[in-house]
Amino acid sequence: MQILGNIIWIVCGGFLTAAEYFVGAIGCFLTIVGIPFGIQLIKLGKLALLPFGNDVNTAESESSCLSTIFNLIWLFTGGFAICLTHLLFGLLLAITIVGIPFAKQHFKLMKLAFFPFGKKMELK
Repeated sequence: MQILGNIIWIVCGGFLTAAEYFVGAIGCFLTIVGIPFGIQLIKLGKLALLPFGNDVNTAESESSCLSTIFNLIWLFTGGFAICLTHLLFGLLLAITIVGIPFAKQHFKLMKLAFFPFGKKMELK
């Protein structure tokens, strides 16, 4: 089911979403200040490319004052818009029975897009 879900996801827009995250990461890597944010965009891009079979968990060792500050900066510089976009797509997909698994993946991406610092991806 994971392989089929990932194939359908990639064909129906997952590739473009991941490409947007990777291009944004390259833009962040061009500045020294944006490197930590580019790393988080890479993390979002990897999850947006293959969301089925991956999970987002809080890393106990990475939750610090610095990650909280970076999360607040992230939230006000675009993270909130990314989060709302995934919420909207998730709600639209949840209307149909066929779209519910894909809505769950958008909600997973929304969780990571809201506060990405201090989170890690894990295979289920």
